[in-house]
Amino acid sequence: MADLVAEFKKIPSVTRFLVASSLGVTLPAILRLVPFYAIYFNSSLVFRKWQIWRVYTSIFFGSEGIGYIFELIMLYRHSNALESEHYRLRSSDYAWQLFLASIGIIVLNRPLDSPFHAHPLLHAVTYLMCALSAPGTQTSVMGIVTIPVKYFPYALLAMDTLGGHGAQAVSGLIVGHVWWWLVWGTGTGAGSREQGMFAHFARAPRWLRDCFGEHEGENRGTPRAGYQAYAPRQRAEQNAGAPTTGYQWGSGRRLG
Repeated sequence: MADLVAEFKKIPSVTRFLVASSLGVTLPAILRLVPFYAIYFNSSLVFRKWQIWRVYTSIFFGSEGIGYIFELIMLYRHSNALESEHYRLRSSDYAWQLFLASIGIIVLNRPLDSPFHAHPLLHAVTYLMCALSAPGTQTSVMGIVTIPVKYFPYALLAMDTLGGHGAQAVSGLIVGHVWWWLVWGTGTGAGSREQGMFAHFARAPRWLRDCFGEHEGENRGTPRAGYQAYAPRQRAEQNAGAPTTGYQWGSGRRLG
């Protein structure tokens, strides 16, 4: 168990939150420990009865049955790829943009009266990951057929359409495309920079950056300069080993 916890802690923070939230909401509902009535999204209960938790639970409740395993794996893999490569040392930006994307998903699904929003969120994350992948990258569909990664969101849409979630999947693709276009400006590849017209507004607020331990700094190795994260031990070591300026006077001698 200790090894399992240690491996889980190695997952980037936002991806770890997504996976833990999905498991924490889905498993109790599947095991009937929590009634479905208590977790589905209902606008009247949310905005009139102030049952705000339904926004959170509706986003993270996955499918029932074996399909949920594949959804969880895809969510982990695609989110981990985004956070490790394109949002490296900028998890706060990734968290903030996920929050904005979730709001967009809920708004787009209001006419559909969708009770759950996990599928659109998965499609949005998948679309962004595929859009930012290097041109020519290949991926497999269910381990059966290999296709260019740029077509994978549409293959996933086809499978969700067969499963009865087509309209929700389309809303996720729309949010994912808008996310890519407004923030990343149609950039692709590992060296992409956030050059979209709303890239500046997609930066995480200072309080959120502080929660992630990210500080203002010059970090040119990441897709966008501006933040640099330090572990507490790393910060202490850097401070201890930092060279001092000026003349070194030595310890001196006592007079008299």
